[in-house]
Amino acid sequence: MTETLKDRLIKALIELKHIKKEDIDLAISTQRQKGVGLDKILIEKGLITEKDLLILLVKELQIPSINLSKYKIDPSLQEVVSEKIARQYRIIPISRLGNTIMIALSDPLNIFIIDDLKSITGRDIDVIMSTDSDIMKAIDNYYGVKTVSSVGEISKDIAIEEFEIVFEDEQNNPAMTSEEGEQAPIIRMVDLIIKEALKQRASDIHIEPMAENMRVRYRIDGVLQEILNIPKENQNAVIIRIKIMARLDITAFRVPQDGRFKLRVGTQEVDFRVSMLPTTFGQKVVIRVLNKKNLSVGLNGLGFSLAAIEQLKEAILKPFGMILVTGPTGSGKSTTLYSIISQLNIIDRNIITVEDPVEYLIEGLTQIQARPDIGLTFASGLRAILRQSPDIVMVGEIRDAETADIAIKASLTGQLVFSTLHTNDAAGALTRLVDMGVESFLVASSLITVCAQRLCRQVCPHCKEPEQVPEKVLKELGIKVAKTTTFYHGKGCDRCRRTGYLGRLGITEVLNVDDAIREMLIRGCSADEIKEYAVKNNGMMVLRDDIVQKFMQGLTSIEEVFRLTTSD
Repeated sequence: MTETLKDRLIKALIELKHIKKEDIDLAISTQRQKGVGLDKILIEKGLITEKDLLILLVKELQIPSINLSKYKIDPSLQEVVSEKIARQYRIIPISRLGNTIMIALSDPLNIFIIDDLKSITGRDIDVIMSTDSDIMKAIDNYYGVKTVSSVGEISKDIAIEEFEIVFEDEQNNPAMTSEEGEQAPIIRMVDLIIKEALKQRASDIHIEPMAENMRVRYRIDGVLQEILNIPKENQNAVIIRIKIMARLDITAFRVPQDGRFKLRVGTQEVDFRVSMLPTTFGQKVVIRVLNKKNLSVGLNGLGFSLAAIEQLKEAILKPFGMILVTGPTGSGKSTTLYSIISQLNIIDRNIITVEDPVEYLIEGLTQIQARPDIGLTFASGLRAILRQSPDIVMVGEIRDAETADIAIKASLTGQLVFSTLHTNDAAGALTRLVDMGVESFLVASSLITVCAQRLCRQVCPHCKEPEQVPEKVLKELGIKVAKTTTFYHGKGCDRCRRTGYLGRLGITEVLNVDDAIREMLIRGCSADEIKEYAVKNNGMMVLRDDIVQKFMQGLTSIEEVFRLTTSD
């Protein structure tokens, strides 16, 4: 039997590196289970170093290697191999000669990489070897994600005057200063991080201390993306600068802290919420970007289906009762509630909210920050609110039986109550309240509508291109389409940072509570039974149906359908 390349390498590992055959067999078994390269398993298990493996592969396969840190790559090769492809296959283009592209890779045994790249680029592929870590560093540098060497380097392109901190209460502006935190390059760098976050439409900025540097990541369209690394020596100065902006205690490093600040960027004011958390390597900072212009779009701008919008608009016109928005963390519940409240915010209505924390500061609302440490919980705050003659009440979240009971009783005594709940679907909210200890007849009498929602990523309109979806996948989704139907995905471009997605859309499941559902709830029917009735008799569109419809319209991809929903 002819000895394969893999057999030769395993034999060399045993002979030259004195690795036991049992360890090799275990690594091969683990590789098959995880579906990753054998090289990664060997390195993970500490059987061989990345550098030694490279030397062995070069010797056995007679493939040359390259030191990528000392090689300058032709920028025009980005047109042939995109960043998305380079990261997916963990390769980097090196040079081009005629119709042949030279690429660097770490796993020459994966022949599928070569075949795929031939199909994608339409060119012949030649290979050269490097370590996986060197390839990933080269990708970061080549495609624009750079590790900076100094604060001055990343802060030189922005003027301090472009940003102005707006303090809500000037006399309480603390006279906290620090020579580190007030250095001009530090100020410019923090401002640049914030400015770039606004430009990239980030919802959160993560500034995380690591062992050797400080990593900055943005959450864009729900996914974290690494942007840059800050030198370790500037870590404390950056933390202090952010604390000064958020009016936090700059001397406290061992306890969590929360604050907020507002920046005026040109004519626009943007709120930011700051959370500080002590970690092994220093304080981690998460800054939530709260841009009020996102609330002005109203329900029509959230990407909901027309049927869902009509149902919600009808529900919020009711004089009293409860409307719940459900979903996991980060599914857009707060944005939906604030959009609704903003539409209802007129001069003749008394609207009071109790939140933890207060996210958006809206003019015309009475907003209360819950403080459990001093006894101001959702329940006690809500109880106090009801003595303030409110027309509309918003409770940030129903977390316990006491809050649920007071909120429901408030909705039965003349107030329109809005709140959120963590359930997977709309019908589950009804039974969850009963499970909390609220009487089923009270839940049935108070609830008007429950809206379950998620956020799906929208295909980038700038690099949108048709794609073939296998019939087996369409059948699994229960989709019957004509052969002429076109599906789309994002190829990846500069505007979407090579992700193929730009922006997000709301997908919803709106359950209107009618008399039959009230009766089912009182009888003790399960959430599944209520859901089945709503789909069959009220025409309720479940989350899977809504995102499939958006997929059929070319607004999102098949990957998002499977990522966000399950079959019912």
